[in-house]
Amino acid sequence: MQISRRAMLGAGAAAVAVLTGCATSAPPAAVPVAPPQTEGQRLAALLDRISTDMLRESPERATALGISEERAGGRFIDRLGDSTKESARRYRGILEAALRDLDALDRAQLSTPDVVTVDVVKTSFENSVANARYEVGGGAGAPYAITQLTGSYTDFPDFMDQQHPLRTRDEADAYLARLRQYPRVLDQETAVAAEDAGNGVIAPDFAIDKALIQLNAFASTAPAETVLVQSLVRRLPDDSEVPEAERARYVSTAEQIVRDEIMPAYQRQIAEMQRQRRLAAHDAGIWRLPNGSEMYAAALRSRTTTNMSPDEIHEMGLALIAQLHGEMDQILRAQGMRRGTVAQRVQNLSRRADQLYPNTDAGRAQILADLNAQTRHIVSLMPQAFNVLARAQLEIRRVPVTTEAGAPGGYYQRAALDGSRPGAYYINLRDTREWPKFTLPTLNYHEGVPGHHWQISIQQETGETPFIRRALIGFSAFSEGWGLYAEQLADELGVYADDPLGRLGYLQSAAFRASRLVCDTGIHAKRWSREQAIRSMVEATGDQESSVTTEIERYCVWPGQACSYMVGRQEINRIRTRAQQALGTRFDLKSFHDALLANGAVPLSVADRIMANWQAAQAG
Repeated sequence: MQISRRAMLGAGAAAVAVLTGCATSAPPAAVPVAPPQTEGQRLAALLDRISTDMLRESPERATALGISEERAGGRFIDRLGDSTKESARRYRGILEAALRDLDALDRAQLSTPDVVTVDVVKTSFENSVANARYEVGGGAGAPYAITQLTGSYTDFPDFMDQQHPLRTRDEADAYLARLRQYPRVLDQETAVAAEDAGNGVIAPDFAIDKALIQLNAFASTAPAETVLVQSLVRRLPDDSEVPEAERARYVSTAEQIVRDEIMPAYQRQIAEMQRQRRLAAHDAGIWRLPNGSEMYAAALRSRTTTNMSPDEIHEMGLALIAQLHGEMDQILRAQGMRRGTVAQRVQNLSRRADQLYPNTDAGRAQILADLNAQTRHIVSLMPQAFNVLARAQLEIRRVPVTTEAGAPGGYYQRAALDGSRPGAYYINLRDTREWPKFTLPTLNYHEGVPGHHWQISIQQETGETPFIRRALIGFSAFSEGWGLYAEQLADELGVYADDPLGRLGYLQSAAFRASRLVCDTGIHAKRWSREQAIRSMVEATGDQESSVTTEIERYCVWPGQACSYMVGRQEINRIRTRAQQALGTRFDLKSFHDALLANGAVPLSVADRIMANWQAAQAG
């Protein structure tokens, strides 16, 4: 932007000099006057500038999105962002300045879609600023810098292996450049964790224990065998781009960087976390931190985009669990399983030999094959529920072994905007007994189709939505609410017509998400212990204690995030029921879904307004 402006100013000065020299021989030529910008044009220019400012702070995000250097505001492929408190303040300053600029626009002069965009972007930034004002870890919603789920060690190796491109010599050089910067990022996070600890912010002991397991798993690997080196071995471009002799040099250089620079940074982080472990408490909730109650309120507002109180969310969860248990009981009785609580009967089913995959590499491969077959089937049903179909391909992958101990059961990674990388969701296969066969379809529909992959792909493929909304901001309540609604939609499309146990798995998943409402608020507002929350979720779901423990420990370090799922689903269902009742036979499910997804992820209040307008248009 600065170069372009200097060029424009230079041209303007030259034009004045020419006109001055010609004044006695000819009348001056008229200087073209740019037409005044409309408010819509001002908004578009502002959003482009904000997007570039955000991307300059996060070169990793630019890589993940697969965007151009022009869009990102400069070269990024060989850079890593900062993880200091100063960089967090700088990023918050970008959002605060953006909010002031958005407030200066004249809403009355904006089109309806532009007003929606302003409301969406402002809500996102306001929530982010409110979280970031608590200068600990990653803010109110992730208050600890290093845990089993937070810290660059949890994602950088997989990012380099799966998202950093290796198609050219330049990208291979950039790969090495990023490896050299990784120790700096690790040390920055170690320093943040140490500073926070000095202010009384230390992760719970069990979160540090899992972090140390994962950190040591990487640190104890021979440098040549780490994914950071093996990725080069596997993915370096062929001889026409990088000759064999140079390939060996790239690999040996990467091994040297890992051995001499990255491993020592891991050891420094391990030493700091071992020091903090000796100081750590077992209390699970954010309530024990300075300003803990206020932080939890900010996290809940951000995650749910509502003003629901912890008590309201807690009671919603309890009511839903009771309702879902009633439906689960009917299916279990029909299967001849009548003795014991719902949870006990589900646990017994989960241990049956016909429901278990071998806990071997062959068993894990069979799980992935079955998930892919289920995906192909559900994709064939999508024209029954949507007019607009997602185009991006989907891959199903195993969570990396180095981080599976603390990772959740599944998570999604969006496709690159340029189509260079498909969407993918990861399933944690550390122990196949955590995935009885009757539970797998629901995970597939949530993370893949018609869940996260479907919704996010349509969002990215919609040309009319501004880039900042398609790629840079999101809302857990909408996206996770949609993922949970997608599980329900699969049931409505008849995938369980001949599979009552599969439907039991769907209902168990819904009970699991309802239990999240109870446990997250229990931990952070009602001062439940980790163990109390584990017991509550086991009783609500019948899940294995090992998988439940991973989930509960996740909620402890990501306050409020677990509440977004069911709060979002319930709001989507409320909006759909309202439209069905108002429109009667004129209600069209495919049009409803198209309208809901066309605007991408939005705050629930904005979704309500968008769909009320759609409903009015259908009625009219």
